[in-house]
Amino acid sequence: MERARDILSASLLWRWLTALCLWFGGQWQNSGVVRWFLHPRGWSRGASEASIFFKLWTLVRNALCWVYERLRLDVLFRGSVFTRTWFWCFLPAVLAPLLPTMAVLGLTAVAFCSLALSLVRDRTRQLAWSPINRYVMLYAAVYLAGTLFSISLKASLNSGLLSVAFILFAVVLFNGVETRGQLDALLTAVVLAAAAVSCLGIVQYIFRWGYQSEAWVDSDMFSTIQFRVSSTLKNPNMLGQYLILMVPLGGAKLLTARSWKARALWFGCCGALCLCMLLTFSRGAWLGLLFAGAAFFVLLNPRLMLLFPVALVGLYFVLPPSVIERFTSIGNLSDASTSYRVYIWMGTLAMLKDYWLCGIGPGTEAFNMVYPAYSYNGIIAPHSHNLFLQIVSDAGVAALGVFILLLFVFFRMMCAALHREKDWTSRLLQIAVTAGVFGFMVQAMTDYSFYNYLVLFVFWTYLALGALCARRSSLPEGRERG
Repeated sequence: MERARDILSASLLWRWLTALCLWFGGQWQNSGVVRWFLHPRGWSRGASEASIFFKLWTLVRNALCWVYERLRLDVLFRGSVFTRTWFWCFLPAVLAPLLPTMAVLGLTAVAFCSLALSLVRDRTRQLAWSPINRYVMLYAAVYLAGTLFSISLKASLNSGLLSVAFILFAVVLFNGVETRGQLDALLTAVVLAAAAVSCLGIVQYIFRWGYQSEAWVDSDMFSTIQFRVSSTLKNPNMLGQYLILMVPLGGAKLLTARSWKARALWFGCCGALCLCMLLTFSRGAWLGLLFAGAAFFVLLNPRLMLLFPVALVGLYFVLPPSVIERFTSIGNLSDASTSYRVYIWMGTLAMLKDYWLCGIGPGTEAFNMVYPAYSYNGIIAPHSHNLFLQIVSDAGVAALGVFILLLFVFFRMMCAALHREKDWTSRLLQIAVTAGVFGFMVQAMTDYSFYNYLVLFVFWTYLALGALCARRSSLPEGRERG
């Protein structure tokens, strides 16, 4: 590495490109738009406490505190494991990709109750504040409204309520983690769980275990691809979306490791994650991971952008032909999978011209009650294969507006945290989460990411982890123990 750096430093072309990038970088950082973006105003606890959500919660909390005190329940719950909110948040956050959906819902419900119990037992404890919390709650409220006003309440109720519960878990998790040690342990366990999922996928590929759908591969175009792994998520595209979030976190753990044993562990985890991603043969996930990697390295050091062409050429010589053939087919309308999605998007857009205001309600059953009347070429689909179109379909244009606003606030929060952060570990974690969400949104353009409820749960958990990483340096246990 030292030799390579010396060669690059001696190159006139490299020095010229570096100087040019630094000049553009300085102009960019000094621009008014960037300064406005990195120094948000009006983000304070007071702004959140003035919201209707906070006022409603205060009334409910005071009533619950009164009941708790009247019934003298403190004797019953003193020292109870149910007061350990972090523990009950830890379990679903880590085990989500390994457990059935209903088991995750059960653990989520216990986490909700544990946080409520902690807040009722201690009147002085306040809900932790984050810029994204009120937008998470607002999105959940709009989504719930879309559920209640569905064209078929029976068809949408279960799906809508499950989604709302998983969305609101982000607020519970943000309040459940109170120390830096808890956050670091949670991040470590999340990456290890992802590595376990990846190892299972690799074993699945070796022994050809698991269900395979003919719809997953166009056998006429990709005769060399005979098996795509799905691991515990039952669909290779859903597994790929999950891995987009996990790979940057694994990279951050590798770069912050302090011993050779730790580096070997995290290197192995990253290798398993990346290999499993290849074996999904999910082009959208590969594209999302490529964008996530680009965002990771640009945020880490913008000058690394100069190495992107070299890295892409290197990948061409390293990756197997089946992977290159699959990736380069992106956008090829002769591929059955690509044309299938395009026709679905066209049909969904035609449908939303009539249902854009409130949507038709969440759930596959509600979607299929309306979509067939607008479908092209008689194509039947369980969803729109695009996250943003599906949000409008589920809960109307208001839900999409809130979701986009939430993403804007999230990225602004993470970039502002990066701008002021001095701690190396915290910076890397913030970069990883930002890159993961960015890559996930790229993949969301080609598929409905929340079709799998476990992926939906992991995404909202990931947003909460990002908000926690943004304030990692201010959490108790300010210095990481070696």
